[in-house]
Amino acid sequence: MKKLGLFLMAIGLLSMTACTSTKLTSSWKTPDARLQQENKIMVIALVPAKERSLRVLMENNLVSELKKEGYNAVSAYATYGPDDNLGKGDEKAALKKFRSSDVDQVMTIAMVDKSRERTYVPGYGAYGPYGNPYYGGFWPYYRGWYGRMYDPGYTQVNTKYEWDTNLYDLKEKKLLYNAQSASVDPPTAYRQAYLFAKQIVKDMQKQQLIAMK
Repeated sequence: MKKLGLFLMAIGLLSMTACTSTKLTSSWKTPDARLQQENKIMVIALVPAKERSLRVLMENNLVSELKKEGYNAVSAYATYGPDDNLGKGDEKAALKKFRSSDVDQVMTIAMVDKSRERTYVPGYGAYGPYGNPYYGGFWPYYRGWYGRMYDPGYTQVNTKYEWDTNLYDLKEKKLLYNAQSASVDPPTAYRQAYLFAKQIVKDMQKQQLIAMK
């Protein structure tokens, strides 16, 4: 009985983790590139206008994680406001603004895809008790027949986000870092942004682009 309960619990946990995830899929860094803490990094999330709240979360969480490591990061949304062309991916407008500012690097977080896909979750078979599991006497659990329980499986619809992150150096005019990541059915927008930021900063440390505390 106890083993059966643990088995069913494991099945449930596996199905939950299988359909919900946020992970880094690839990354790259320019050889010998390393950020200086005094340099100013502008973080910009490039998302559709209707995803404005997600833009704010993506920028704020990455800025927060970079600041925890001692880097001078700022949000484009917080700096320029909601109606700025930066959030629309207007590269010329962005470069014009940055050339007249104290920004050293620009980190873009682009939503390259948001799609819905159908996946089949297979069923399972296991043996368990039929009838009322509680007998009613001093012996608490009914030790009666065991029969086969079967779940035929089902089809579910998942929402998948794909992100492309680039870090540009404005003075050297070159790409320093690129990372690609994906989120499948994030439970909340905040959770997606939080995990994304954690993973990006951890990878930047692994790549030795920023110092590890």
